Amino acid sequence: MTTEDTTDRRKRLAGLARSISSAGSKNDLIDAIDDALAVSPPMGDHATLESLARTYRSQVEKANDVRDRVDKVARKGLPEVWVGRTSVLASDVVSAASRDARQMAEAFEGGAKALLSLADAVKDARVQDRDGRTKLHSARTMLGGRDGFFDDWHEDDEEESTRLKARSVASAGAGLLLKAADAADDAARAAARDLNKWASEARAGKLDTNGLTAADRLALADVGNVGGDPELNEILTANDLERSGRAMDRLPAADRARMDRLLADASTPQEKAYLMKALAAGYSVDEVEEFGGKIHGRDAVWLREHLAPVSTGNGPSATGQENQDFDGRLWDQDGETCVPSSTVTARAIVDPVYALELTGGPDGTDDDPDHFRERLTDEQLRLHEEGDGDNSGWLWDRKPAGMDSDGQVEISEKELSPHTGDHYESQDMGGEDDRRDVLPDIERSVAEGKPVPINIERYDDNDDWHGHSMMIIGQEGDKLQIYNPWGTTTWVSEEDFVKGDLSAAADDRYSAAHKGNVNRVYIQQD
Repeated sequence: MTTEDTTDRRKRLAGLARSISSAGSKNDLIDAIDDALAVSPPMGDHATLESLARTYRSQVEKANDVRDRVDKVARKGLPEVWVGRTSVLASDVVSAASRDARQMAEAFEGGAKALLSLADAVKDARVQDRDGRTKLHSARTMLGGRDGFFDDWHEDDEEESTRLKARSVASAGAGLLLKAADAADDAARAAARDLNKWASEARAGKLDTNGLTAADRLALADVGNVGGDPELNEILTANDLERSGRAMDRLPAADRARMDRLLADASTPQEKAYLMKALAAGYSVDEVEEFGGKIHGRDAVWLREHLAPVSTGNGPSATGQENQDFDGRLWDQDGETCVPSSTVTARAIVDPVYALELTGGPDGTDDDPDHFRERLTDEQLRLHEEGDGDNSGWLWDRKPAGMDSDGQVEISEKELSPHTGDHYESQDMGGEDDRRDVLPDIERSVAEGKPVPINIERYDDNDDWHGHSMMIIGQEGDKLQIYNPWGTTTWVSEEDFVKGDLSAAADDRYSAAHKGNVNRVYIQQD
């Protein structure tokens, strides 16, 4: 037997189950049964997975012990002393260490649960698959040898009765193989999703640079924007931490000293984090220094409002849409500019220097919401032209009218790739299997802090095609956070994504009932 891709196995077994149930001749039924038996069973050793889960779980108590000892230090009271190269308060370091230890314990516990769930699913699936193969072998034995050329022309009553009985047994067997393949595939994807997420939560270790102390790394990785769950509003993503660490190590000694001073002189932990985020986004120390001058001394609320176009107040358990605005003006599209609009906001998410240019103007002090709206529209139109977008109307009154896939890849490469370090590739999704297949890549990307553009489509009552572009920007559990360039974010279940139904993030026009579908994704490749 050969090992097959899990999605291919599901597709093949679904097709063979239909072939078996509709087989109109003995030879057709034999061929379909033999083909089903040739499909490889679910892979994996549940005993090995359980052993690994026990190893993970054994670390939970150790992590909790570390947190208890850190918390004991915090309760004793700490003097207002500064530590590390970036001058962080000792109390902030202890708080960050406590949170890091808690996250470590949660990661080990979450990883153990993911592996145990996978182990149970693999064990059950292999039993189910074995039972299905027993039925298929039984049906194959009932049928005996293949009919010859002339035998296949006529089937008497006894032969028909045998064929129908064998077909019924084989159908039940193929159904068990399909259920086993579905269950094992779903469980493997869920485990991969959870393990990738927990791996991305090991944040302090991702800031791997020789020039920062452990205290510096802990404090920077711990900083979040105010006004929401800190874990849903972390300023430095996993990708930011890795890129900023590499950038720090590449700096010449003089630039490194300047960067150290900028961090040490920062007024708040949030200011430090945004300086590192600017470095991660690819800016030189000169540019980071200029940016730092614009944000220096600003409080945490001002920094969130000006540098975080999307902040999360509603967690994944919430329903409904959450507005994303700057002083009452939404981060939304102007006319038919959904592709450039979602790209503008995505860049502002990963690039704080760019975000400030939009919210605060050239010098960072122009807080007029109407001026913000003008700058946002100008950028959307600039990207529309950059991607050679379509236009409608007369020459003196041209208006944007959408953008094709090539243009979307082009503006993603120009506007996002320099600030995330990856490049984009377009991938069509023709159905549920395609969307299920790409989901782990999407979740890994957003767990690292890299937005993923997606397109949806619908056909109206006149069968005319309409398209819309949105951006996946977050993931928690089995929920995806989607930014719609209508100025909102929404948590959508993986199940709805696989079905192609993102009406919760858009509106009922893009529901499955109205032939709405997720039809294209733009995945970042290393």
